[in-house]
Amino acid sequence: MGRVVGIDLGTTNSCIAVLEGGKPMIVPNAEGERVTRSIVALTDDGEYLVGKPAANQAVLNPRNTIFSAKRLMGRRYAEVPDVIRSVPYVVKAGPEDAARIELAGELIAPEEIGAKIIRKLVEDASSYLDDAITDAVITCPAYFNDAQRQATMNAGQIAGLNVLRILNEPTSAALAYGIDARQNERVLVFDLGGGTLDVSLLDVVEPICEVCATSGDTHLGGDDFDKCIVDWLAMEFLDKYGIDLRNESQALQRLTEAAEKAKCELSSVTSAKIELPFITSINGEGIHLEKIISREKFEVLSAGLLQRCVEPVLTTLKDARCQASKIDEVLLVGGGSRMPSIRKLVNDITLGKEPNMAISPEEVVALGAAVQAGIISGEFDQMVLLDVTPFSLGIETKGGKFHRMIARNTAIPTRATQLFTTGDHFQRGVDVVVLQGESKRAHNNRTLGRFGLEGIRNKVAGEAEIEVDFDIDEDGILSVTARDLGTGNKRQITIAGTAYLDQQEVKDKASQAQKLAAEKQQKQLANVERQQAEYVLSTVENQLEFIGQAVPNELRSKCEKAMSALRTALGDGAPPKKLSKLKVSLELAAEPLQQIES
Repeated sequence: MGRVVGIDLGTTNSCIAVLEGGKPMIVPNAEGERVTRSIVALTDDGEYLVGKPAANQAVLNPRNTIFSAKRLMGRRYAEVPDVIRSVPYVVKAGPEDAARIELAGELIAPEEIGAKIIRKLVEDASSYLDDAITDAVITCPAYFNDAQRQATMNAGQIAGLNVLRILNEPTSAALAYGIDARQNERVLVFDLGGGTLDVSLLDVVEPICEVCATSGDTHLGGDDFDKCIVDWLAMEFLDKYGIDLRNESQALQRLTEAAEKAKCELSSVTSAKIELPFITSINGEGIHLEKIISREKFEVLSAGLLQRCVEPVLTTLKDARCQASKIDEVLLVGGGSRMPSIRKLVNDITLGKEPNMAISPEEVVALGAAVQAGIISGEFDQMVLLDVTPFSLGIETKGGKFHRMIARNTAIPTRATQLFTTGDHFQRGVDVVVLQGESKRAHNNRTLGRFGLEGIRNKVAGEAEIEVDFDIDEDGILSVTARDLGTGNKRQITIAGTAYLDQQEVKDKASQAQKLAAEKQQKQLANVERQQAEYVLSTVENQLEFIGQAVPNELRSKCEKAMSALRTALGDGAPPKKLSKLKVSLELAAEPLQQIES
C-alpha cells in the first residue's frame, strides 16, 4: 500500500500534504513551490500544462487555459452566469444542462480539470517522497451541495486515487490546529477561498473535534473581489475609448491577472499600480492601460461583497446558539482572508478577537486533510472528527410543499426514516423528488434527484404506505430509498444529479487519464534515453578528437561504426529500447579509449 495524503483542491491554488512523524507537512511540487496554481492549459501541440507552466502562457492562450474550474464543478449551466461572464474560455451547456468547458472543440466536465490538478499534485509528491500514492482525503467547501461533493469525489477517482473521504475545508483547518490543542476551545473558522465562503463553529475538546454549525455562500470568493477591479478597469476604459475589454478574451485574461495581483498587493500596501501596455489597438495604434488603485478605492468597489460575508457568520453563531463573546479562537483560512477589510470585519463581529495566523491560510486545509487521512489509515489516533450536513434535506409532498427529513447542521453520518401515504385514490405509483434547502416551498429549493416507485397496490387515498429512508455517509453524500410496505417494492438511489458524471463515465475517464499518464511517462523515459544517448555520442566524439592519431585504426573504425548506428537511430526517432541497446554498444566499443587517455 502506498502513502495516504490530504489534498486541498482549491479554486485558485491547490496543495498536498502528508503525515511525517505524526505531524502533517506540505509536499512541494516539481517547481519547488508549496502551493500549485489551479490552472490547466492545452497547448497547440496537444500537451496539457498544469500549475505555473499553464499560468505563464495564459495571456497567449486564453481560450484553452482553464482556471476557477472548481466554481463549475457539480453545477448546472443556468447556475453559473457570473462565472461564464468573468472567464475568457468558453463554458457551454452539456447534457441535462450540466456546465461544461469547451477545450479544443470538445466539451469536458469541470471535474476532469480538477483531476488533472490532482494528478499533478500526486505525481510531484510521489516523486518527492519516492513512494507511491494511492489513497487520499480531498477537501471541499462546507457549503458544497451534494452534486458538488460528488463531483469532487469524481475528480479524485478520475485522477486514479482511492478517495477515502470528502472533508469540509473549515473542519480540515480546525483539525490542523486541533492536533496541538491543549484545552477545550470553541473555534470559529472563517474560510474565504477563491470561489466560496465557508463559516463553521467547532468545539475542539481533545480528542474530539465537533462541528456545531456551518453556513456559507458558494457564489462568493476571492474571484469576485478580483472581478470588482476588472469591472472598474473595464468601465473606465470603456468610458474613455468606447471599447469593452471584457469582450476580448486576451484582454480579459490580462485584466484578470492584473486585478488579482493588485488585490494581493493591497493586502500589504495602500496602493497598487496597474500597467497593461498594448491592451488593445485603435486604427492600428496600440493603447495602454495604466491605473493606480488605492486600498480605500478597492474597499469601496467591494463593499457589497464584504457585506455578504456578514450573514454567514451571524447565521452560524445563531444556529450554534453561541454568542460572539464565547468564541475562544478565530481561524482565518483561504487567500481571501489576507485582505485587511476581511480581517477587520471578522474582528468586529467577534468583538475584537485576534485571529490565529500560526499556519499559512493557503496551506492549513491540506494539512488538516493529511491529519484526517492519518486518522482513517490508523497512523494518527489522537483526534475524532464529528461533522455536519450544511443543508436541510427532504422531499416534495402534495401541494408543492417541502417536507424536511434531515435538518441542516445535523451530525453526520446520519439516517432518517418516515412513512408517507398516497394522496389519490388507487394510485399505482409515486414520484419521489429529493430536495435540498431551507424554504417551505419545494420549488424554491434545489432538486437533487428524482425517481419513481411503481406497482403500488390499489387502495384509497391515505391507505397505501410508503417508507422513505434518507442516509448520509461520512462524505456528506446522500442515498435515498423508497419502499411500498404493501408490496415490498423498493427503489434506492445514491443521489447523482445531472450536473456531474455518472460512475461509468468516471471509470472511463479514469482509464483514459491513466492511459495518458502512461503515455506521458513513456515519452519522458524516451526523452531521458535520447538525452543519455546524445551525451554518450558527444563524449565519444570528443574523446576521438582529443586523442587523435593515438587511436588505433581498428578501434577508431569500431567506434565510428557504433557512432553512425546510434546517430542514425536518433535521427529516425528510434524507440527507447533500440537507443539503449545502441548506446550500450557504443559505450563498450569506446571503453578502450579511457585507457589510451590515461
